[in-house]
Amino acid sequence: MRLHSMHAHVVSSDMTSPLNTSTPEGRWTPRLWGTLLVLCAAMFLDALDVSMVGVALPSIGADLGLSTSTLQWIVSGYILGYGGLLLLGGRAADLLGRRQVFLVALGVFAVASLLGGLVDSGPLLIASRFIKGLSAAFTAPAGLSIITTTFAEGPLRNRALSIYTTCGATGYSMGLVFSGLLTEASWRYTMLLPAPVALIALLFGIKLLPRTEREQNTGGYDIPGAVLGTASMLLLVFTVVEAPETGWGSARTLLSFLAVIALLTAFVAVERRSPSPLIRLGVLRSGPQVRAQLGALTFLGSYIGFQFLVTLYMQQLLGWSALHTALAFLPAGALVALSATKVGTVIDRFGTPRLIVAGFALMVVGYLLFLRIDLDPVYAAVILPTMLLVGAAFALTFPSLNVQATNGVDEHEQGMVSGLLNTSVQVGGALFLAVVTAVLTANAPAQNASPQDVLDSYLPGLTVVTGIAVAGLLISLTGLRVRPRRKSVVVARSTSQEEAERVTVRD
Repeated sequence: MRLHSMHAHVVSSDMTSPLNTSTPEGRWTPRLWGTLLVLCAAMFLDALDVSMVGVALPSIGADLGLSTSTLQWIVSGYILGYGGLLLLGGRAADLLGRRQVFLVALGVFAVASLLGGLVDSGPLLIASRFIKGLSAAFTAPAGLSIITTTFAEGPLRNRALSIYTTCGATGYSMGLVFSGLLTEASWRYTMLLPAPVALIALLFGIKLLPRTEREQNTGGYDIPGAVLGTASMLLLVFTVVEAPETGWGSARTLLSFLAVIALLTAFVAVERRSPSPLIRLGVLRSGPQVRAQLGALTFLGSYIGFQFLVTLYMQQLLGWSALHTALAFLPAGALVALSATKVGTVIDRFGTPRLIVAGFALMVVGYLLFLRIDLDPVYAAVILPTMLLVGAAFALTFPSLNVQATNGVDEHEQGMVSGLLNTSVQVGGALFLAVVTAVLTANAPAQNASPQDVLDSYLPGLTVVTGIAVAGLLISLTGLRVRPRRKSVVVARSTSQEEAERVTVRD
């Protein structure tokens, strides 16, 4: 039996209480809206930076004289820093203070963006991208946990999370459009654009973000767990990114995966014995939590692979420009953006399990429809329906996964869970993109192949993408069978507040 209630834990004495979430009339205060917008700006930039650089790679390579393998690391360097440090970033937010971690990391992100647009060396550009990914690994879980500790669980938090997560999805979609426009002038603008936005968000964040509770960690810091967890995630992302180049069956790849397994085994052993673990493994005993993590892994993994294949199809086979390709994706991003303030209400009414299932189902149907592509597609009849279905899937699923992962989690563990969820997103994207790339490479046509042969070589990759989404759908369907019995009891809210509140007990 699990009791959901506010529990007492020791916090630093200099912290103030969280912001009030609404006025007496039920409206959010202007400061609260400002706080949410600052956090949304950081999430928007994180997602924007992942997608925006892709279209600019050919221009970067031509200007700096970089090989294809080096260009890959301009993308992979960001993913490596982001995916590898998320677990540490989430726990650091809990222990060091979410506000402090968020603001420092956002400042580093702004500086790294500026440097990335000014350097004239491939290694320096890759280094700046890694630093940006590293800083995003701290802003993402810190920002999410600020929301979940500022907004009470239920309709208020659901609305805030729906706005926050759809900003991330919109950033990813709009990154393609911005990149197509900016690259026409110079690839450097794609690197520089996030810098002033991050700086403005930082200045407003210093003024608006609430001073959040910081756990006084009497059990010490889990240094071995931090080292092992970070090392295992870095090596996993590195191995997955490199596997298509070195070969999935090569000795290097296999030894790297064995090393990842050894590091993760050691990490689990350390976490089981640590008085203050980087990840409390007991949180994964929750069915909804596990389904949220696996859902994030498969949902984003399938979409990243899909976007990669569609970009190749449009630019290399159909001969579309970068901007034309970006605009083709625009309906999906627009649909997500328009739904941002409405999804919270839908979550309140139908619950996260149903919406996650519905979102995965829409995505599967969209991918299946895209299998109808040919060498002369009619956009409105062939491509647009898929984009709209994928946009609707994002609008329903991504906020619901965030709500499901953070609901029922104690306040002092919100950063940990947020880091874990973002790790699932990043690792899923890197892992399944590598799988799709390997399938594409294995089915690559001959050098002088006909356009139809090239098109046929894309279909196995699209089938794999669809299969990943189907796996996510099947996992999410298991959540519909769970119908917890609910009953109400009265418990004390806190030592400083004697009024009783009703809380939910789930068997």
